Amino acid sequence: MSRIKTFNLPDLGEGLTEGEILAWLVKVGDTIELNQPIVEVETAKAAVEIPAKWAGQVQAIHHPEGTTVEVGTPIIAIDTDPGAGPLDAPSTTATPSGDLPTPSAASLAAVQVAPAEGMVEPGLIGGAAPGGRTAVLVGYGPRTTAAKRRPRKGAVPAQAVAAPAPAAPTPPPVVAPAQNGRAAAATGGVLAKPPVRKLAKDLGVDLGTLTGSGPLGSITREDVQQAASGASVVVAEPIAATTAPSFGADREQRIPVKGVRKLTAENMSRSAFTAPHVTEFLTVDVTRAMKALDRLRGRREWRDVRVSPLLLVAKAVLLAVQRHPMVNSTWAGDEIVVKEYVNLGIAAATERGLIVPNVKDAGRLSLRELADALTDLVQTAKSGRTSPAAMSGGTLTITNVGVFGVDTGTPILPPGESAILAFGAVREMPWVHKGKVKVRQVTTLGLSFDHRIIDGELGSKFLRDVGDFLTDPEAALLAWT
Repeated sequence: MSRIKTFNLPDLGEGLTEGEILAWLVKVGDTIELNQPIVEVETAKAAVEIPAKWAGQVQAIHHPEGTTVEVGTPIIAIDTDPGAGPLDAPSTTATPSGDLPTPSAASLAAVQVAPAEGMVEPGLIGGAAPGGRTAVLVGYGPRTTAAKRRPRKGAVPAQAVAAPAPAAPTPPPVVAPAQNGRAAAATGGVLAKPPVRKLAKDLGVDLGTLTGSGPLGSITREDVQQAASGASVVVAEPIAATTAPSFGADREQRIPVKGVRKLTAENMSRSAFTAPHVTEFLTVDVTRAMKALDRLRGRREWRDVRVSPLLLVAKAVLLAVQRHPMVNSTWAGDEIVVKEYVNLGIAAATERGLIVPNVKDAGRLSLRELADALTDLVQTAKSGRTSPAAMSGGTLTITNVGVFGVDTGTPILPPGESAILAFGAVREMPWVHKGKVKVRQVTTLGLSFDHRIIDGELGSKFLRDVGDFLTDPEAALLAWT
């Protein structure tokens, strides 16, 4: 059996056909373990870390960062038995563009590609990977190719390698070059997302000199901005992008449409022109809801829990669905599919674009379990680690536009869903309360729904019930449950 095995870009599920290599987490010559994350790939749904299918030593990396690769294309070659001795040196020819050298015919025979779809290594599909990650390898394409092999690190016996001609020495191992100013994550041991690396390059900040304050010690935008300004305080991340656009001679900037942005555009266009949208608005006094949150935060068992108005909005939606189950349904051509379970989607704005992960079977969670699930969902989205599975199967969505200071909006339905609720900013406003004008905390809700399924009466009743809960959540919990 061959020592050198070529690892193909796996099928990451949901019919995805390609992915962009964001960052290599290993380099040529590294010794890796089974299920160790080796590369970060961005698909149209999420950025995921792909674990190694074999333990061994990295022999070649076939595609640099920033390259879009089709599923089934070889991306890395691994020597699964590096202790067995040196490999035969292949005949290689480097290209001016810096592409990988072409392997010799002899080396082609020594390469084994990943198994075809349906052949599964134990512990990979659905199994837990080191560090709490879940391996997502689903299938492998049918393509085969050769991997460039290199001598082991250190001295190599002369009899094991053919001596190169003086005028044409054997080139050193080729490592995928950095793209757009991004260094490979493994080269300097620096953990940072590609946009953060670009920001650091634009501001002239050496990432190797920084101590990260993000998850797992990763370097954040704030870390880079703080280093660039020399300030001793963390700079708050603005809503807009922090890096200035790079305009060409024609004073225009061209941004490729790919990944999450491309999928979002396709989904929104399809939804907007297939489902007849209706949007209704309701402004409600949420003063009591805000006081209820304050009391909840003060309870000993809730002191370490992230409690926000979104928690009460989510609970209100879930209880309103119990009263109006048709809202939680899908138009399926010749039938309407009403779902007993609620996979509650929460729209999240990330550096990669808008994503909508969902809390599975949210209707069966207690208030505390729902709070924990929402916290985990938001933190995972911000770290860029939302999996494709977490963004599939949604049945009803909430978009919290209030965090941007926006009062409300007319959201577009995610494909396959019949309703989406926009939660606006909570503001202090003059409000008639018990016959007197007082300053109260007020918000506006916007509900968009598919008029093929939900008529005006049903949509209005659902929205009214959500508003009634937020007006007095404690009374609603006693009356509705």
